[in-house]
Amino acid sequence: MKDKILMVLCGLVGLGMVVFGLNKFLNFMPVPEDMPQAAKDAFGHLMGLGWLMPLIAMGEIVGGALFAFPKTRALGALVLFPIVVGIVAHDFHMGDLFAGPAPVFFLVVVWAIINSKDQYMPMIKQ
Repeated sequence: MKDKILMVLCGLVGLGMVVFGLNKFLNFMPVPEDMPQAAKDAFGHLMGLGWLMPLIAMGEIVGGALFAFPKTRALGALVLFPIVVGIVAHDFHMGDLFAGPAPVFFLVVVWAIINSKDQYMPMIKQ
């Protein structure tokens, strides 16, 4: 039962990350009107670095696609982990940590990493 819940959650998180990554290229979701000025300034600075947002978007798309499927979930979790940590840190710094899906995405990715720890052991064993 726990594996089925994880499978559904990982599929939804993977799909969400692909959608958010595609949004960075296609801009099909509008920017919220009530976004704090500090958040707008932070995104303005990130957009000033022309290479950073496309890199994050590609990580979200590739990591989300890998994370959605059980066979590649461990690799997808490694790709997504630094991205969701950055998103959660940004949300925490801006003071709206629980306003979006970021904490849920973070917890699901951590759960998947813990659940796949046997697949990571060959990387750290000597």
